[in-house]
Amino acid sequence: MPSDTDTTFTMELMYRRSLGPVVGAFLTGLRDQRLLASRTAEGRVICPALEYDPDSGDAVDDLVEVGPGGVVTGWTWVPEPLRKHPSDRPFAWALVQLDGADTALVHALAADGPDAVRTGMRVVPRWADERTGHITDIACFVPEEG
Repeated sequence: MPSDTDTTFTMELMYRRSLGPVVGAFLTGLRDQRLLASRTAEGRVICPALEYDPDSGDAVDDLVEVGPGGVVTGWTWVPEPLRKHPSDRPFAWALVQLDGADTALVHALAADGPDAVRTGMRVVPRWADERTGHITDIACFVPEEG
């Protein structure tokens, strides 16, 4: 029996959303192992691609390819993954700024342990064997060799 301070609650909202030309292209790119970003009118490159410039609110429809490699700009270690996490092994959630992008995206980083992760390390995506046009088409990022 759970204590008065230990309660688990899961709320789910089922809805459908049209992806539109920008997010749809971003996800199609993932399926095709291409990483797309939005270029704003000021030339800022935002990845993952957004439909609107977060600074001006202007629509953004100029897509550019970035990556595939990038740099870790921040991270946190997950020593005990939960069932809903993308890995059943300890991993890091990392902010990865892909080459050519001005912003970072959050994704899982597979590494041997927290001592194997550092801000500034180079990483590349490990693509899922079967890709469906979803963020999980990137199975995870891994340290770049070489």
